[in-house]
Amino acid sequence: MAEDRRIRRTRRNLTEAFTALVLEQGYDHVTVQDILDRADVGRSTFYAHFRDKESLLMSCFDEVRAGLAEELAADRGGSAGALFRHADQHRRVYEALCGHRGGTLVHRQLTGLIADVVREHLPTGRGATPPDAAAAFYASATVGLLQWWIDSGFTGGPERMSAIHRRLTAAAF
Repeated sequence: MAEDRRIRRTRRNLTEAFTALVLEQGYDHVTVQDILDRADVGRSTFYAHFRDKESLLMSCFDEVRAGLAEELAADRGGSAGALFRHADQHRRVYEALCGHRGGTLVHRQLTGLIADVVREHLPTGRGATPPDAAAAFYASATVGLLQWWIDSGFTGGPERMSAIHRRLTAAAF
């Protein structure tokens, strides 16, 4: 059991160091050496947990994805409100991963997650917009709005963002 705690602690330290560095420098400028220095771990320790900087990023995103999936499931239907509430509760991580300091890789991953959820709830009748196109549109718009909110300092809270999102997407759906 002690080993499990050490592993969790090391991974948490690496994740926290990485998040702080992305907020300070931007994802593209962070190096593995920067992470090692900030987390105060050796190179072999880092590589025992992660293949590279991108796999650490994906690990962070997997945690966000899991938490967001729970929020979406609890929201019955996967509304954007669940996304905005989750982002509000985990501001620091969302700032690092989804704000202007994050990278395009994260943007694609989050957009894909939202598109997958939305696709499940779209009508597929004859003459309707193809579900993949509608899901891509909705997800891109939602992530764009999320990024704007993050970069503007989470102004107005998640309820306000949900209302803005509803108004903006009402005409499309």
